[in-house]
Amino acid sequence: MNDSDRLRRIGVMSGGGDCPGLNAVIRAVTKTAISDHALEVYGIEDGFLGLIENRIRPLSYADVSNILNLGGTILGASNRADPANFCVGEDADGKPICKDVSDRVIEYVSSRRLDAIVCIGGDGTMTAAAKLALRGLHFVGAPKTIDNDLMHTEVTFGFHTAVETATEALDRIRTTAASHSRVMLVELMGRNAGWLTLYAGIAAGADLILIPEIPFSLDAIIEQCLARSRKGKAYTLIAVAEGAAPIGGEVVVDRVVRDSPDPIRLGGISQVLCEQIGHSTHLECRATILGHVQRGGTPCPYDRVLGTQFGHQAVKLLMAGQYDCLVVMQNGRLTSVPLAEVAGKQRTVPPDHPLIAAARATGSCFGDEGAA
Repeated sequence: MNDSDRLRRIGVMSGGGDCPGLNAVIRAVTKTAISDHALEVYGIEDGFLGLIENRIRPLSYADVSNILNLGGTILGASNRADPANFCVGEDADGKPICKDVSDRVIEYVSSRRLDAIVCIGGDGTMTAAAKLALRGLHFVGAPKTIDNDLMHTEVTFGFHTAVETATEALDRIRTTAASHSRVMLVELMGRNAGWLTLYAGIAAGADLILIPEIPFSLDAIIEQCLARSRKGKAYTLIAVAEGAAPIGGEVVVDRVVRDSPDPIRLGGISQVLCEQIGHSTHLECRATILGHVQRGGTPCPYDRVLGTQFGHQAVKLLMAGQYDCLVVMQNGRLTSVPLAEVAGKQRTVPPDHPLIAAARATGSCFGDEGAA
């Protein structure tokens, strides 16, 4: 890199929803940039919304000290701000009016003299970054999501903390299920990808694990609950992803957020199944939706270490002039892939994944057993 091309000032932002480990990445990016490369670092508030509204502030070494163990993000986050499709108001019928404000973002980045931006996020964030990269902005991404569903990386930070949280919840629900001889359903996040439910379900020894990738049969679920009851097992623990759906059926939609780039919000499949199972089996059923509990709290050590690695590697890529790519973990080693290969895609659980086979062999069912 020539001196005239040398980076002098970079931005860092956390897009999409919050996630344990975000502060670890922000800390690693800022400290690496300042201490190793004498760069100026600017924090972009609330993800792409901060770029759209020009809310960008300097970050010092002290600003990011003592945040490694903090959940959430000191910069804030927003999952309702895509520069290419940003809601600017409503029409007479109350429908959102959206427009492309990418030119405004490019103007603000130029006026702040940001040479490149580390964007921390999931598939939505990387998709938005890839669009802006085509307009000449420089990005390096760090993979964040509790769903573990970004393409080309075997792990995202935040996932392991969410698995711990979900597993603890399932463990706690199991004790009350056993005490009251109930069928207990615990609904976990996972719209299109069932990694979180699969891992937590296996870790907690759930009797049924329902994920989006394997459509379930209600009859098969009912038979599993009754079979356990006939064998003298007084309760059944079911881990169900919010995106799980019956064979030939639809997901359960909780609400529609019309001014969001991703307006459909899932939720409630556990309550629907609870009513159906109870009606058909006459067993007492209860449903618990964990919701945002899975996103919050202190990041586990694994995610703190992983976030630090991702943040440090992101700055290394910037200094090497490798732009418009995502830091990924492949075969246990850090590497990178172009943003274009990640944008608009999701990594789902293959039906023949070894973990599914292991779960079946150790007594967990996926609701498809005996289905036509």
